[in-house]
Amino acid sequence: MSDMRIGGLASGMDIDQIVSDLMKAERQPLNKMEQDKEWLTWQRDAYRDVNKQLGELDTLAFDMKLERTYNSKSVSSSTDAVSATASSAAGNGDYTLSVEKLATSAYNFSETTLTKDGAIFDPDADLSTQQGNLKNNLTLGETFSITTYNEDGTKNTQSFDVTGDKSLNDILSEISDSDLGVRAFYDESADKVMMERTVTGNFNQDENEFLGAEIGFDGSAEFLATTLGIKNGDNSSGTWKLNEKGGQDAEFTYNNGLKISSHSNNYTLNGVTFNFNDVTDGNVKLSVSNNVDDALDKIVEFVDKYNKIIEDLNGKVQEKKYRDFSPLTDKQKEDMEEREIELWDEKAKSGLLRNDSVVEGALVKMRENWYTPVQNTGNFTMMSEIGITSSSNYRDAGKLTITETDLRKALREDPESVHQLFSGTDEQPGIARRLETSIQETVKSIEQKAGKSTSLDNNFILGNRIDDLDDAMDSFQDRLNNIEDRYWREFGAMEKALQRMNSQSAFIMQNFSG
Repeated sequence: MSDMRIGGLASGMDIDQIVSDLMKAERQPLNKMEQDKEWLTWQRDAYRDVNKQLGELDTLAFDMKLERTYNSKSVSSSTDAVSATASSAAGNGDYTLSVEKLATSAYNFSETTLTKDGAIFDPDADLSTQQGNLKNNLTLGETFSITTYNEDGTKNTQSFDVTGDKSLNDILSEISDSDLGVRAFYDESADKVMMERTVTGNFNQDENEFLGAEIGFDGSAEFLATTLGIKNGDNSSGTWKLNEKGGQDAEFTYNNGLKISSHSNNYTLNGVTFNFNDVTDGNVKLSVSNNVDDALDKIVEFVDKYNKIIEDLNGKVQEKKYRDFSPLTDKQKEDMEEREIELWDEKAKSGLLRNDSVVEGALVKMRENWYTPVQNTGNFTMMSEIGITSSSNYRDAGKLTITETDLRKALREDPESVHQLFSGTDEQPGIARRLETSIQETVKSIEQKAGKSTSLDNNFILGNRIDDLDDAMDSFQDRLNNIEDRYWREFGAMEKALQRMNSQSAFIMQNFSG
């Protein structure tokens, strides 16, 4: 088919418009196929949206099977010096303790300032350029080592080189970035270097090394001991230990008798994790109880999500289908305003899942999941026993309502039975397990129809139909091209015949007039 054609020179007819009008009629089957494809694409996306919503409900259903959902704990403390969190396994009741010591980190820092009087020391400049600005002697080329201790008392030792092409901050960064667990930095206002452990507690089993703390190094290392003034070890005057402080373990007494130490300022006992913020003046009391509000909120969230899905799916299967509003083709959209297209599509997309058997089946199964009694060893077998019932309004089509006072009472008095009602076992599934099974069966059926975002079109029913339409549209487009070429050939032949007739007529008229 030629992209540029000129017709009507002999006949005076608008051949281009005539062919265009003829092709509009010829294109009607192709337009119908385009509309069918668009409808199938919308329907595929509607199915996938259903699966997305069901997936969100499935996630919440999984949480409803967990014991911690119903047995979460809250902890109150008689003082800010000690706070605590409790796991679902923690026993309810009062816990009494006193904190005698807090855990601290080992540290050491320069005994004197680093910079010579009247000079300016740049911690980011190469040490080779800063020797004259330092108060104490700096010898380049030496190596020093630092040792720290693990929780089991074993040592970590690492060596560092002092070279002229490094700055003080370069060396301190190497220490901080190592596996020693030491934070080293230079403070310009104090003009001193600080070294400290990044963890609290006393791990050193050898009390003769660095006051039994966690940082140690060779006291004869000139860079540390002389240049930076950080001493370690012992001498007769004791000046090398002026600024050293070893790490300390936290110490507390539980229930007026059990003395316990901890490397950190928290300790877990019977499912309760105590956090020590300060030493206490005598005993403090912490009370552990069921967190009914937290469990209530999770159940309400689950029921609200279920109700939203029920409402949405019921709306989809009952949605009216407007048969006079077919999907618009690209050519039809060219002649319409954006708002007109939006309103048209709204009608055209209505009823995509009307009376769909898969969705309707899922609604029936999920309603049965809630109303069928649950066989378990707990005290509840029906949702109505904990305050969850079906709405009395028939228009709600299976939505649930919650009587908060009844649900709160059940959670406060017997959270384990509430857990069993929702969870159950594989042999005797509870509400949440039943819903999971129904959801998974529905999702699988929908994926057979509409696939998922990662599926190839030939792996699901609607995708195969869309592929078939694409092939049919390609074939029909080839046919339209041939038809259009035929029309142009026919009108071209007519133009040539008219041209010959006009030439003969002019020849005859010329001879007769002569």
